[in-house]
Amino acid sequence: MLSAAALTVATGVWVILPAYVPNSVAVLVGGGPPIDGGRTWRGERLLGDGKTWRGFLGGTLAGAALALVMNALQPTLAPALPSFPPAAVVTLPLGAMLGDSAGSFLKRRSGRERGAPAPLLDQLGFVVVALGLTLAVAPAWTLATFTLPVLAVVLLLTPLVHVLTNVGAYLLGLKEEPW
Repeated sequence: MLSAAALTVATGVWVILPAYVPNSVAVLVGGGPPIDGGRTWRGERLLGDGKTWRGFLGGTLAGAALALVMNALQPTLAPALPSFPPAAVVTLPLGAMLGDSAGSFLKRRSGRERGAPAPLLDQLGFVVVALGLTLAVAPAWTLATFTLPVLAVVLLLTPLVHVLTNVGAYLLGLKEEPW
């Protein structure tokens, strides 16, 4: 039996995984036509070449597939942890990809080049949009699941996970920069 603190941490990790996976998968499956089609606004690309349809769709589908697998495993593997309603299966990964794209848009507006770091925006922007979209579509589940302690776990853990996975992807040659 898990202590209350361990259950809070386990819940935080469990419920945010479908939002964590999309960006990693997008790096692996990305490429192809950019979402912005090369368009600019005020002299800067809207998103840049790093945001592609294949990465966006692949990441979103991977996150949704993970949530479905977790739902199938939850009754036997993690009965104390929440399952994902259909809306959250979609909104957590979709929101993560929208948040990452919005971060790219904001980085272009601030004059940052592709791959340039933007502390906190890079680490938390995708989570904020994923949670906001999920709250808008499945408010009861989101409020019951992302209690203040669980939300604190997610917000404290995410920057660390983000940095570690990006450094790992850089060391494996999957990314051109370690952030």
